[in-house]
Amino acid sequence: MGSANTENSGPLAGLVIADFSRILAGPYATMLLADLGAEVIKVESPGGDDTRSWTPPDRDGVSTYYLAINRNKRSIALDLKDPEDLATAQELARRADVMIENFKPGGLVRFGLDYDTASSANPGLIYASISGFGTAQGKSLAGYDLLVQAMSGLMSLTGGADGPAYRAGISVFDIMTGMHAAIGILSALQHRGSTGQGQHVEVNLLSSALSGLVNHSTGYVAGDTVPYRMGNAHPSVFPYEPLPTADNDLIVIAANDAQFRALCAALGVPELADDERFRHNADRTANRDQLRPLLVAELAQRGALEWWRELSAAGVACGPINTVDGGVAVADELGLDPVVQVGEGADAVPMIRNPIGFSATPSGHQLPPPDLDEHGAEIRRWLRG
Repeated sequence: MGSANTENSGPLAGLVIADFSRILAGPYATMLLADLGAEVIKVESPGGDDTRSWTPPDRDGVSTYYLAINRNKRSIALDLKDPEDLATAQELARRADVMIENFKPGGLVRFGLDYDTASSANPGLIYASISGFGTAQGKSLAGYDLLVQAMSGLMSLTGGADGPAYRAGISVFDIMTGMHAAIGILSALQHRGSTGQGQHVEVNLLSSALSGLVNHSTGYVAGDTVPYRMGNAHPSVFPYEPLPTADNDLIVIAANDAQFRALCAALGVPELADDERFRHNADRTANRDQLRPLLVAELAQRGALEWWRELSAAGVACGPINTVDGGVAVADELGLDPVVQVGEGADAVPMIRNPIGFSATPSGHQLPPPDLDEHGAEIRRWLRG
C-alpha cells in the first residue's frame, strides 16, 4: 500500500500500521511490530497519549512509562472532532495494512473509523481491537489492568497465604494482551497473504488473563479445584520458591527427581534424595513442611551469592532475588546485551532491547519515542500524495 518511510528493515518492512491505541497494551503491541520493521504511525489526540504525563520517573522531563513502549514510531496529533483531521485519520485507515485501537467498543463508529466502515473502504485491512472485557455485556466496563487482575482471580493467588491479596508488580495482563494482539495481527496478515482478505482481530484483557492463568484456570475448569494463595510457593512442585540462606533469600528449584538429587548432593545431604518422604515430586510436595527446614539448615551455612555460584555449577536451578538494576546487570553479564541506544546524539534514549532474535532479518531500534505530532507534517504530506 506504500509507506510513509522507506528506510525500515526487518521481517515486517513495508507494512503500514495506523496505531489509534494509547496507554499500554496497544502501544506495546505496535512497538514490537515496529521493532520488526513495520511503519507505525501513532495517532494521538492534541493532548497526547496519557502516559506522556505519567511521572515519576522521567528522563529529561519525559515520562519513562511513555518512552518504554513508543520507540520506532512516528507521531501525528489529530482531533477527530475536527473535519479536516478526521478526513486525515480516515485516509490513514484507508492506506494502512493494519489498524489497531483500544477505544471502548463502539467508540469509533461516530467517526467512521470502526471496523465495518474502515474495511469497506479498505477490504484488505487487518483491524485489531483491544478491550477490557469484550464487546458483549462487558463492553461498557473500563479496561484497567488492576481491575482485571482482581476480577480474573490473579490477585487471589498473589500474596501470603494469611495476608491480603496483591497485584502483580507490573501490568501483566496489559502486556500479555498486547502480545496476543501482535500474534493475532501477524496471523491475520498470513491469512491475507493467502487470500487477500482482511479481517477483524479482537482481544480483551479478561480473556488473556484467564488464558495466562494456565494451570490455575485449567485446574478449576478441568479439575474442579479452586487454587489459593501460597505466597511464593508452587502448588505442584517443591522446592520451587525462595529459601533463606546465611544472608539473603535464594530461589531454589528442583522440578524433577534428578534435579532434587543434584540439589541434595550439592548441599552435602545426598541421603535426602533416597528418603521415602521425598523420593518423588508428589512426595516432596505433600511433605514440604518436613523437607523445607532440612534444606534451610544446609543453606544457612553460606550466603545467597556463594550458594548461587556453587549450586549453579552443580546444575541446580537457583538465583538471587534482584532489584531491577540487578536484573539488567545479570542479563549484561550473561551476554544478552539488554540495553540499546535508540536514536542518535542528544536524542538517544537507552532502552531495553527487543527480545526476539532473527538470523536473517534482525529487529531494529532506530527511532526514539516521538514528541507529540513530531512527524505530523510529513505524514500529512504523504497522505495527500
